[in-house]
Amino acid sequence: MIKKYYNIGKNILFPINRSLTGKGILKTLKIIKKEHPKLKIKQSKCGTKAFDWKIPPEWNVEDAYVLDKNGKKIIDFKKLNLHLVGYSIPINKILKKKDLLKKIYFLKKQANAVPYVTSFYTRDWGFCISYNHFKHINKQYSSNDKFKIVIKSNFKKNGNLTYGELILKGKSKKEILISTYICHPSMANNELSGPIVSMGLINYFKKKRLSKTVRFLFIPETIGSIVYLSKNVSHLKEHVIGGYNLSCIGDNRQHSCMLSKYENSPSDEALLKAYKKLKINKYKIYSFLRRGSDERQYNSPGMDLKITSIFRTKYHEYPEYHTSLDNFNVVTLKGLTGGFKVAKKAIEILQDTIYPKYKVLCEPQFIKRKLYPHLSIKNNNKDFIKNYKNFLQYSDGTNSLEKISRLIKLNFKNVKNINKNLKRLNLIEN
Repeated sequence: MIKKYYNIGKNILFPINRSLTGKGILKTLKIIKKEHPKLKIKQSKCGTKAFDWKIPPEWNVEDAYVLDKNGKKIIDFKKLNLHLVGYSIPINKILKKKDLLKKIYFLKKQANAVPYVTSFYTRDWGFCISYNHFKHINKQYSSNDKFKIVIKSNFKKNGNLTYGELILKGKSKKEILISTYICHPSMANNELSGPIVSMGLINYFKKKRLSKTVRFLFIPETIGSIVYLSKNVSHLKEHVIGGYNLSCIGDNRQHSCMLSKYENSPSDEALLKAYKKLKINKYKIYSFLRRGSDERQYNSPGMDLKITSIFRTKYHEYPEYHTSLDNFNVVTLKGLTGGFKVAKKAIEILQDTIYPKYKVLCEPQFIKRKLYPHLSIKNNNKDFIKNYKNFLQYSDGTNSLEKISRLIKLNFKNVKNINKNLKRLNLIEN
């Protein structure tokens, strides 16, 4: 099934001009919804405050180009959407060569690559071309030559930020959160690998009987996760036991990840187990101090959802990142399949692992539940009730039965029995 979504990504989604807002995101979500009709497409009004942020105006582009003195298009947005700086303001003016060159961005060290440049929150404009293209323009035209600059873009203050949500309900109210982003234009690994793998995961898990609910998000990076959290934080904090941010998960160079802030969450443990079960012995763990995607928001103070990120090669760590070279030569079917298998196995482990959560505050009254002797007599054998008390001390919803067994130094069989009894007494939930 990954092959089908790989082809959709490569042939249908790749050319779409996406940004934080606009028609490109809506078009992308409708294509995903065609594959998964249960996807709900939701909107938040531009200008809405979300914590310390505000949703920017909706940005759309009809066309953008630069004409030389002979009326020839020397830069053309319709040939490559990366040519236009993201969120560029509308322009229709004549510039001399020296003034045009000041508004052109390129990468000297990657002479054939067109960089991806944005100006989301400050009004500006510009074009991006390869360094070789820049040198050609600089050499071919004289300093007195003039160029016509046209950017047919618009900003809708009453527009919307659009995102997608799909929920696969499980037996428990506990949830696993899977998040990926859909806000970059034509780049394969940094953009489409996450949505492709997410579509594959939906297709796989929708056919399973789930113990825990799985919540899938397709959002614009940063502002999308912030807006989503602002609307759903109470529910997520109560129900999410962990999850994964999927980004740059489609190349075939290596496996890597970024664990949650304290590197001890259920998601972290499940992912490391997944690598082991899949016999992936070589993988890189990046420090949380090198974060750069939506793990920033999910793990921020006050949120603390303990989300882990899964990569093949992490953003910023491969040469094609944020350039036109990030294409489907970088992202391969084999690479995507490898990323899918890791994410699938980690979610399966989270599904199968029990994380007991204490339902009352302070120590429960054991006597009325006939778990404690009604007479306090010296030298009574209290190991039995001590094991129950120790179990409850670590039942905060983040420790598995296996981990509790290690923490309280009690064999796993006894820990399973304690879990069963405490659940029967309605003192914990799984």
